[in-house]
Amino acid sequence: MTETTEYDVVVLGAGPVGENVADRTRAAGLSTAVVENELVGGECSYWACMPSKALLRPVIARADARRTPGLAAAVRGPLDTRAVLSHRDEVAAHWKDDGQVGWLESTGARFYRGHGRLAGPRRVTVTGPDGETHVLTARQAVAVCTGSRAVLPDLPGLADAKPWTSREATSADRAPGRLVVVGGGVVGVEMATAWQHLGSQVTLLVRGDRLLPRMEPFAGELVAESLREAGADVRTGTSVRSVARAGDTVTVTLDNGERIEADELLIATGRAPRTDDLGLDTVGLPQGDWLPVDDSLRVEGHPWLYAVGDVNHRALLTHQGKYQARIAGAAIAARAQGVPILETDRWGAHAATADHAAVPQVVFTDPEAAAAGLTLAEAEAAGHRVRAVDYDIASVSGAYLYAEGYRGRARMVVDLDREVVLGVTFVGPGVGELIHSATIAVAGEVPLERLWHAVPSYPTISEVWLRLLEAYRQG
Repeated sequence: MTETTEYDVVVLGAGPVGENVADRTRAAGLSTAVVENELVGGECSYWACMPSKALLRPVIARADARRTPGLAAAVRGPLDTRAVLSHRDEVAAHWKDDGQVGWLESTGARFYRGHGRLAGPRRVTVTGPDGETHVLTARQAVAVCTGSRAVLPDLPGLADAKPWTSREATSADRAPGRLVVVGGGVVGVEMATAWQHLGSQVTLLVRGDRLLPRMEPFAGELVAESLREAGADVRTGTSVRSVARAGDTVTVTLDNGERIEADELLIATGRAPRTDDLGLDTVGLPQGDWLPVDDSLRVEGHPWLYAVGDVNHRALLTHQGKYQARIAGAAIAARAQGVPILETDRWGAHAATADHAAVPQVVFTDPEAAAAGLTLAEAEAAGHRVRAVDYDIASVSGAYLYAEGYRGRARMVVDLDREVVLGVTFVGPGVGELIHSATIAVAGEVPLERLWHAVPSYPTISEVWLRLLEAYRQG
């Protein structure tokens, strides 16, 4: 007999976003159930952020060492691919979630392993691995935190070619001899970087005219230059017509008729929401679509339903999803206690305003590409009167000491009417750790006249801030 269990909050999805929503609602004293069909910890822990960075960290460390006088000769050899993959396995907990389940349960949340579907307002059915069914009802809220999945384009022969997606690319147990990567976004360039340096011959095919199209143009240009120097074949303005697999060989046919043979094919062309089998139709919402939300992460027209993280399409980044989870948890708790939601409160605790203008991102290639806020093109399109200030990071003393032959570039986009920073982009070795300073400047709308008095330490790469401000003042 199926029993119905009541909770204050039911969370669908136990990735970093769902975990953080549950942690916040439990801390507020709300009974909480969490439903997960795969591994607790989600995409980030097992197939994205963590394993991908475990693959990339040795690549970047070796590249930095090779640019350091006195150390370069000691790191001329290839990476120990087996050791890198073994460490990656440890970082991904060998794709077992016992530790994360233990943490989740330590918060006081009740964990249900199985597939959860809405069955009407505030009602969720969970079908477990053994076929057992649970019915959960939520007194206050249901939070959909199911994330996104890789999208495969409609290419002739692709389904039978057994292509890699980001999951296979980050969990592979060997380096393919030849790897074709389709897509020039973050997943495409990061995995092209990792596998080229781990022993594969990579061909990167990009339909557009540059890599990393959502960043400033120079970011993609510098990353492409580095990939080519590493031996990768990088082609822009290139489209795939069809794909075929025969045994261990994949043949990719381009629009111009050229054929490229490879051992594996990685498709990295986009993401789609995991909402196609969630029972959204039972509450009047289309299945398979992104879920639009307000700044408290509540689904429009459904006061009890929240969509947090990738699933709402505001910012498909783990750190932004966790940020949203903190906002959603606070909003759910406040509404449960009858506290008015004030989007202008001192901390802005109930409004995810950072999703609009201060989103940071680091692309862990060699060189690293890091950005926060708007690009110049985005700022102009939004109607701002702006000016871009560029600086060669290699001219900063800290960069000269960081690496011989340092190559990098910085851009600061300034709102001329308010004289605040709307966006910053850094490209170069070691710039990933700089981006939080840019995020603070953008999110805090710090006036340039105050930034002038934020003195960077010498000799560090962060001195680029002083050079950007000097260049702006010299106009």
